[in-house]
Amino acid sequence: MTTALPQTVTGYLAAHETRDADRALPHLTRDATVADDGHTYHGPAEIRAWLEAAASEYTYTSTLIATERVDDEHYVATHHLEGDFPGGHVDLHFRFTLANGLISRLVIEP
Repeated sequence: MTTALPQTVTGYLAAHETRDADRALPHLTRDATVADDGHTYHGPAEIRAWLEAAASEYTYTSTLIATERVDDEHYVATHHLEGDFPGGHVDLHFRFTLANGLISRLVIEP
């Protein structure tokens, strides 16, 4: 299923793909949290450090395979990853919560 995502989500995803924290952070609230791989990152400094370091040890490709609008504040973007990480492939769900047009919470999970 594919649903149009808000610009703040598509802008964040484009920046996330290239690990460009300077482009990603303006799409998040000042008190945003990101949960990924068993860790939660709070605020711009922790999120910047996570974004710049995330997945640096593996090479992979990422393809957006589905999007979903849950309600006005919740969206899901599903990416299929293939690479040299354990297992070799996975579908990751990027679960976004918006507040006042910005991302207040992102949970990344299989």
